[in-house]
Amino acid sequence: MDRSADAAGVLEHSDVGAQKNRVVTEEEWLQKWEMHNIGFHKEQGHPFLQKYLDVLLSGRSGLRIFFPLCGKAVDMKWLADMGHCVVGVEVSEQALKEFFAEHSLPYSEEPVPEIPGAKKLQSTSGNISLYCCSIYDLSSSIVGKFDGFWDRGALVAVNPCDRQRYASLMISLMEENSSYLLVTVSYDPNKHKGPPFYVPESEIKSLFGSHCEIKRLEEVDDFSERPRQWGLDYFLKVLYLLKLVS
Repeated sequence: MDRSADAAGVLEHSDVGAQKNRVVTEEEWLQKWEMHNIGFHKEQGHPFLQKYLDVLLSGRSGLRIFFPLCGKAVDMKWLADMGHCVVGVEVSEQALKEFFAEHSLPYSEEPVPEIPGAKKLQSTSGNISLYCCSIYDLSSSIVGKFDGFWDRGALVAVNPCDRQRYASLMISLMEENSSYLLVTVSYDPNKHKGPPFYVPESEIKSLFGSHCEIKRLEEVDDFSERPRQWGLDYFLKVLYLLKLVS
């Protein structure tokens, strides 16, 4: 068997198939946006975020919340409308401009002095700041640290060879009491090359476990026509909460 159930019941594959060496280039992501091949974008707010909003906020108001690889996620406006400060990063300028246009939000553009070629698109209200650059160009000296993270479609989109670099960056951006909501997907990685990539719980523990307490909050069956077209026979979404260990 190439998979076994861990103590909590999620299927863990010991063989990640060809995904280990899979690389999706920046140009390929830009092309997805240009061709509107963006099945990963959701027109509605994410049910996990809505259900676990209290876990993210922990009774706090006016938080700084980070959206890695944000695309044009509608949840950014939802949280900004609650009075939080939202910061996102995305390589596709088209995605960011579509976000502001689709929500009829006026914004300004300015260069990011520390990152050659990068732009910051900021809502006129000031509480949504979206950086157009590689996520690996960011640091806490540029964007500060964050009270909350919504990582949906980010870790699972990062090239497997870059995961440790990504996780280290996320940890460096966490405030002491930060709540990090992480959504992963579970399926047979021998049947689909990704993205989204299969990231088993064991790898989440190896990536974040030395700095964070990791709690799995929920797992849901998300099988639909899209994973069926990929040749899969099951597709799960799994939500974790990461908290820095003091």
